[in-house]
Amino acid sequence: MTDTQHHIEDTFEGLASPAYVMEQERFEQNLQTIHRIEQEAGVEFALSFKAFALWKTFGLMKPYVSHISAASPDEARLGYEEFGTRCYTYSPAFEAHSFAGVLDWSSHVTFNSLAQYKRFYPQARSRGNVSVGLRINLGYSEIETLLYNPCAPGSRFGVAADALPRQLPEGIEGFLCHNHCESDSYALERSLEVLERDFGAWLPQLRWLNLGGGHLVTRRDYDIPHLVRTLRAFRERHPHLHIILEPGSAFAWQTGTLVATVCDIVVHAGIQTAVLNVSFTAHMPDCLEMPYHPTVRHAVTLPDLTDAEAAGSPLIYRLGGNSCLSGDWMGYWQFEQPLQVGQRMVFEDMIHYTTVKTTTFNGIRHPSLYLRQRDGALKLLRQFGYEDYRDRMD
Repeated sequence: MTDTQHHIEDTFEGLASPAYVMEQERFEQNLQTIHRIEQEAGVEFALSFKAFALWKTFGLMKPYVSHISAASPDEARLGYEEFGTRCYTYSPAFEAHSFAGVLDWSSHVTFNSLAQYKRFYPQARSRGNVSVGLRINLGYSEIETLLYNPCAPGSRFGVAADALPRQLPEGIEGFLCHNHCESDSYALERSLEVLERDFGAWLPQLRWLNLGGGHLVTRRDYDIPHLVRTLRAFRERHPHLHIILEPGSAFAWQTGTLVATVCDIVVHAGIQTAVLNVSFTAHMPDCLEMPYHPTVRHAVTLPDLTDAEAAGSPLIYRLGGNSCLSGDWMGYWQFEQPLQVGQRMVFEDMIHYTTVKTTTFNGIRHPSLYLRQRDGALKLLRQFGYEDYRDRMD
């Protein structure tokens, strides 16, 4: 980051916190990287709405992205109506009352089980313009956090190899295989080896293969040349297959911040907690679910510090949310100066898996949405109020 860019991104003049601030320049850099990989590897990337669905940025995306990955009727409708494309749609369980809409909004529909296929395929076949697929369970994943592992024992996702008939059922044209989370190209390479070993007998029967999400291709240390070589080699072995990847985080990785304000500083047993006007459980849920300590601008993250080591230090703080959940806090961070009430607090990399997962638990207001344009100007995309909380329970 240049000194000029850092200065611009430290400026939040005219912004009322809490607010998510997305950086257009960073976002477009990610889009360009993903588009370049598509061209070099001969594959297609589709944006997964489950990680990022800020539809007022779709205009920035359209020069680089042609398809959307949806996992519910509403996501498919958003892709169709706001992005202007029929989606690649999968759901753990489609429902009869909404499946007709899914077919309207989707070019590809993937079933999670053979039972779902049997129930809904006749309806899909009658449309004649929807490609039908089946999710498989590779039985292999390198994801360490069980909450995010779709191949964990007893998983509800996909069909295992020993449950598939030798000849695929009528109309199955593709497989969806998702077993990654913020993974690198070497994890994908090993996964493809398992895929070919255990599901290779069915690949000649397919037209397309969707390798799902979790490919963090825009992370700074990601080995893009290795990814391209891996995908090219796989395509050479299976030239009839159209290869799709559908990450979400990669599109919005490191593209923006969550700006908060210190409302109070509470001291208990020598431990300082800065109470903010944001909430980990409502606004940054992955921090508690993953769990991980987010980077805070102008602070050093100290995730392994004990309470005893933190007690009494004038520069070390826990950060607490403004909900009534007892566990709505994380610690510890060391700041350059003692914190003051009214001071800004900037959480880095808070665009993916935040705006799509936030809640209004406890009546806590959703942070505003801003786009910082290339010239540094802040454009307000959406501000939330009492009615947004009230109308969810209308």
